[in-house]
Amino acid sequence: MSRIDSTREFLPVSIAVLTVSDTRTLANDTSGDTLVERIEKAGHRIADRDIVQDDELSIITRLKAWIADPDIDVIISTGGTGVTGRDITPEAFARVYEKPIPGFGELFRMLSYQKVGTSTIQSRATAGVANGTYLFAVPGSPGACRDAWDDILVHQLDHRHRPCNFVELMPRLTEHLTATRP
Repeated sequence: MSRIDSTREFLPVSIAVLTVSDTRTLANDTSGDTLVERIEKAGHRIADRDIVQDDELSIITRLKAWIADPDIDVIISTGGTGVTGRDITPEAFARVYEKPIPGFGELFRMLSYQKVGTSTIQSRATAGVANGTYLFAVPGSPGACRDAWDDILVHQLDHRHRPCNFVELMPRLTEHLTATRP
């Protein structure tokens, strides 16, 4: 089982929080607030926060801007991961990924099943990497944000987490961009 290696130093990462919604504002974005609260409590830095409409181009534009920002290590979005006609967050994320991380969505749904049963099948939570930036898309409810953060991301975004974590891989995420090919 996983554990924290107290001999290793905690390394805070810079995280941008994106809410995808046609109805939320900063005044009533409880899911975004849940993520921000947990991220800061864990000792990480909020690099930016935004809300965009359920529109693929708007989501992609925001993601690409943050991916290009060297001061942002991780993007976590909430909302738009369901199966309705307006839910297009996974499609937008897939258009910017260099590499998907399928295990994130699989693990999220496995953990969620223990809490919401078969309703978890409606979640299309997803993750990937682009230009050295991790991207995670979780459902748009405070409960889903708590589950994703408390049960997965707080561990994987902690450099002390053993046997492995996403933070220790960060320096190697862009190797393919600088590697010389024969």
